[in-house]
Amino acid sequence: MSDAAPLARLAASPRRMSAAELVPIVIFAGFALVPFAAAFGARAYILDLFTRVMIFSIAAIGLDLIVGYGALVSFGHAAFVGLGAYAVAILASHGVNDALVSLPVALAAATLFALATGAVSLRTQGVYFIMITLAFGQMAYFTASSLAPYGGDDGLTIHMRNAIAGVEIFKDQRAFYYIVLACLLGCYLLCRAIVVSRFGRVLRGARENPTRLAAIGFDVYRFQLVAYAISGALGGLAGFLLANHTEFVSPAYMSWPRSGELIIMILLGGIGRLHGAIIGAIVLLLVEEWLSGVTEYWKMIFGPFLVLVVLFARGGLIGAWNQIAARLRQKPHDAARHG
Repeated sequence: MSDAAPLARLAASPRRMSAAELVPIVIFAGFALVPFAAAFGARAYILDLFTRVMIFSIAAIGLDLIVGYGALVSFGHAAFVGLGAYAVAILASHGVNDALVSLPVALAAATLFALATGAVSLRTQGVYFIMITLAFGQMAYFTASSLAPYGGDDGLTIHMRNAIAGVEIFKDQRAFYYIVLACLLGCYLLCRAIVVSRFGRVLRGARENPTRLAAIGFDVYRFQLVAYAISGALGGLAGFLLANHTEFVSPAYMSWPRSGELIIMILLGGIGRLHGAIIGAIVLLLVEEWLSGVTEYWKMIFGPFLVLVVLFARGGLIGAWNQIAARLRQKPHDAARHG
């Protein structure tokens, strides 16, 4: 038989797309269609809500990169978001409203803070790493609270959104929505490329056995520090977008409860799955929006739900779905075997 026959059979039966590949496509397609669906309802409200969801998804993806693939549980990740937001607000208060200036400054501020704090934090591990990242996050929070010229505890209002080379494209709500969507897609693809690269394999290896990696010549500390800096930069990008979205910044952006919310997002979706961070952000923020309209004690309802997910849904909502799908596939096989 010639070599062409196997190739012909392969072409005739293309590889089926797995669920792990299909879910991100569905998510981003859904985001892209939201503005069209919003035309049939409260357009401004829906666009505002889903823009916020995508901004926090960017921050959650950055956190999942170090938690899910590097086992570096940070409780100070909101500091990077706050730094990015304050970079926009402080520049705006001095008359600088061009995104070509404020975006690089926001990314640089968050990245440098990540490098400086990561250089210290990564000397520790386990619960000590969690506590020192929490301490650095609170340090940023109290520093922002003490900035009296920039609002202090009361926060700072941004009187106009950034322009791009003089074009005020951020003012258009729909245009800004798609800019945020493009940023989310870019961050997702970047982190996905990092995870499957040699760098990502070393990062995952360090999660499993850092001693063995060090023994074969890899500088684990350097790899983890770079990953931490990338995570911080994504947080800074989220802060830049959040400041332009809300047109207001506050020290609360850096508080430890905000970092806790980001942890909850990746727990809900499934740690170590980049699209799981997006799903977690969607579920948390939409459920919060819905329950807060029902009762002011919505956290008393959401808290037990989260506990049940952690206890019984190994791998978050994605893990729960995979378990249900596996059982459904198993039932026909069992029936056929006993029949």
